[in-house]
Amino acid sequence: MRKTFLALAALALPLLASAADNSPIGRWKTLDDETGKVMTIAEVYQAQNGKLAAKIVEAVDPSAATCTKCDGAKKGKSTVGMPILWNLSPVNGGWGGGEGYKPSAGMGFKAKSVKLVDGGNKLEVTGCKLFICKTATWVRVH
Repeated sequence: MRKTFLALAALALPLLASAADNSPIGRWKTLDDETGKVMTIAEVYQAQNGKLAAKIVEAVDPSAATCTKCDGAKKGKSTVGMPILWNLSPVNGGWGGGEGYKPSAGMGFKAKSVKLVDGGNKLEVTGCKLFICKTATWVRVH
């Protein structure tokens, strides 16, 4: 019985890994736009409303630890715990239609598209402010 269970578990592991690669849920390295240097670790999760969201869980670069360019209540606050994506719904094989916030620029944006690329190892996050859109690539933390 135990050997059967272990054999079934061994067969299921690749399937579970494959399923995880089809979901953005997990931890991601966010990169600086100009240098490509890792700035923060963000966690994508399913929010209570059933939609996807993301928040910063670690500031890798000390310059990303405090929201210096933020306005209002966020100004000077820690970025750890700060929501950076929310209300993402399934759209065209990815997610979108939500909102986002970029602490390093102190600005909100429309989250047009969030999609997995490179076999699930990277996440392309496209945000738009008015008619100008920009895509950031996040790298999965393994």
